[in-house]
Amino acid sequence: MKKRVWALFCLLSLLLCACSSSPDPVMEALTPPEEDRLVVYTSHKEEVYGPIVKEFEERTGVWVEVVTGGTNELLERISDEREEPRCDVMFGGGVESLQLYEDCFEPYTGSGAALLKPGLRPEGDPWTPFSSLPVVLIYNTRLVSPGEVTSWADLLDSRWRGRIAFADPAVSGSSYTAAITMLLCLSGDLWDDLAAFEENLDGRILKDSGDVVTEVDAGGYAIGITLEETALKRQSQGANIAIVYPVEGTSTLPDGTALVIGARHGDNARAFLEFVQGADVQTLVVSSFSRRSVRSDVADLDTLPAVKSIEYDAHWASGIKEEFLSRWEAGRGEGTS
Repeated sequence: MKKRVWALFCLLSLLLCACSSSPDPVMEALTPPEEDRLVVYTSHKEEVYGPIVKEFEERTGVWVEVVTGGTNELLERISDEREEPRCDVMFGGGVESLQLYEDCFEPYTGSGAALLKPGLRPEGDPWTPFSSLPVVLIYNTRLVSPGEVTSWADLLDSRWRGRIAFADPAVSGSSYTAAITMLLCLSGDLWDDLAAFEENLDGRILKDSGDVVTEVDAGGYAIGITLEETALKRQSQGANIAIVYPVEGTSTLPDGTALVIGARHGDNARAFLEFVQGADVQTLVVSSFSRRSVRSDVADLDTLPAVKSIEYDAHWASGIKEEFLSRWEAGRGEGTS
């Protein structure tokens, strides 16, 4: 209801501005005071951020302005605005991406930090984890039989050459996480394994991580690499895919929420970080978003298997990203789809 009212206010404001160049006292009176505002930049889809923002507004009376975009785009914007911050909270984004911009964020330790699952809380609390996102393999159930794909090592098998759906890690943060996860689980030299994997893609690289499940479901690719959340959602919608948790293990890296240094609405920003890591929102994460909670006192769905989680050092992964992308671009060739 509040959003609809504010939408009408904004429309009225535009109409009045078109008729007069002087400030309108009515609109000025209706504008919420600074202490009741919050500006959130988010890379989440509306189906995720919408219910959370609405509930936060209703519980606190804070009016939230939401700015959406890609993770890298929004983080670059936050960096560009450092002298005069416009954003209060970055909501979303893989931890490698947040780590690269950690000098833009003020460390914050939530009241529930002690309840976070092991391995999900970053040292120094430069950001707070929101949900746990295992990387998984998928396959088309009409093209691949159960047991044909069980491991990360299978992705280097020539039988799957040109049949692996994978999004460009130069564009997709989740694909970069997936690639590093794979490299950590393989037994060979890091860069040799990357070159072998890229060769096995045969130039068929997707532009968007959201296309992976779609392409595998349609049969354009036999197998793919994606996030558990994405695969579960599409599977529940009838996609012809099965999910594989690699035998070597996988990363269960969280996405995060971060407090911008010098936030104009700092108290409201801290309240939002507390809210999204609280038990109520974490329960919603499990029940409605096909994700895993970051809290040890919020149970995941009984239908989800236990995950063999590998150690994933986000600082290290951020530190090698430039070299990774340089090698990736050098090996791409001209056949990107």
